[in-house]
Amino acid sequence: MDVRFINAFLEATIEVLKTMAFVEPVAGKPYLKKDEVSKGDVSAIIGMTGGAKGSLALTFSKNCILHIVSNLLGEQTDTITSEIQDAVGEITNMVSGVARKKLEGIGLSISAAIPTVVAGEGHSIHHVLAGPSIIIPFTTSHGDFVVDVCISD
Repeated sequence: MDVRFINAFLEATIEVLKTMAFVEPVAGKPYLKKDEVSKGDVSAIIGMTGGAKGSLALTFSKNCILHIVSNLLGEQTDTITSEIQDAVGEITNMVSGVARKKLEGIGLSISAAIPTVVAGEGHSIHHVLAGPSIIIPFTTSHGDFVVDVCISD
């Protein structure tokens, strides 16, 4: 996978969460994911086509996403509700949009589908492309999340 793809999604994730949710995510070392098991409690996955094709998933731990959505909406919650799941889909959509804009800067025009949200411990992430994906782990003051990218040009 092209490092430009990884950098676009890494930068977009930090930008969206800092701007929209006032969260300071810290990226860890990316690694290859070889299975379909999620790395958290709630995920959104979005397919992409065009100059590159594949999919992007964001997967959040419960504490992390509850804090992020609390910052976004200004109200506290202690369970993953349909509103929380909708927010995960919207955050994924925003990260995808910012990343796609960054990739346009290097000549790749990419379109995205509507995100699908899945919740529950140990749920699966099924990417559009077969094969491994790249995980970019992030930590925050309220828990962890990952960006799971499987894309090629």
